[in-house]
Amino acid sequence: MSAHIIDGKEFSARVRGTVADQVKVLREKHGITPGLAVVLVGEDPASQVYVRNKNRSTVEAGMKSEEIKLPDTATEEEVLAVVNRLNEDESIHGILVQLPLPSQIDETAVIDAIAPEKDVDGFHVINTGRQAVGLPAMVPCTPRGCIMMLKDHLGDLSGLNAVVVGRSNIVGKPMASLLLAESCTVTIAHSRTKNIEDVCRGADILVAAVGRPEMIKGEWIKAGATVIDVGINRIAKDDGKTRLVGDVEFDSAKDVAGAITPVPGGVGPMTIACLLANTITATCRMNDIEEATLLG
Repeated sequence: MSAHIIDGKEFSARVRGTVADQVKVLREKHGITPGLAVVLVGEDPASQVYVRNKNRSTVEAGMKSEEIKLPDTATEEEVLAVVNRLNEDESIHGILVQLPLPSQIDETAVIDAIAPEKDVDGFHVINTGRQAVGLPAMVPCTPRGCIMMLKDHLGDLSGLNAVVVGRSNIVGKPMASLLLAESCTVTIAHSRTKNIEDVCRGADILVAAVGRPEMIKGEWIKAGATVIDVGINRIAKDDGKTRLVGDVEFDSAKDVAGAITPVPGGVGPMTIACLLANTITATCRMNDIEEATLLG
């Protein structure tokens, strides 16, 4: 029996619809229009496409969108000056600096310069620290999207065995923290994990975020497990073109798993949706508004 396919496009559309409704309430009831600023440095084609999509989604949700473009020759001081200006701008509630940055710019210094309350990427050390100890924090967009999809599909996650393959600061570590907060029993595996196949086979929830195309095979997966594939890898086809695949070998995994996210169309669409949701969270916190009260 083939796995249930978790449709990230459909789920993200629901999230964006909720965000648009929340924006309307904030604007009409509180006189506030959430504002999101995106800073793009350089001409990286993938980053340009991503930023355009963010801008379009922000506007469609009824938010204020500000896009600041700097040349790839920009200095760290110039980028920091833009961040500082946005920190002081009361009409901006979320700031995102598109990564990667050119080599002359220290990414950590730029991330640390963003006001933590406006850090809608959730990368600032204060937000990562607060999340790690269970305090309210801005949560990185991709892990937030993953946990939302898991809870939507499974309901209560308490007591489930969860394995996260990957230990990055962007996905792996925050994903593990979110699963712990849901009372899962969590294991973080990575490239040096011994007997990683056996570790994965013990998972009721398997989150693949290691950045290796089709690394996790169907025989690594427990029958009926829920598989969240965060990987986005471009590989060559026989005709010389390329295609996108995840970190999970989808064709073999779908015959074993109970549910699985596809690539593309799974986790990817949730990232921008959760960026918008994080901007709502930031707006509410900065204005002492209970987010839960926006839609009753």
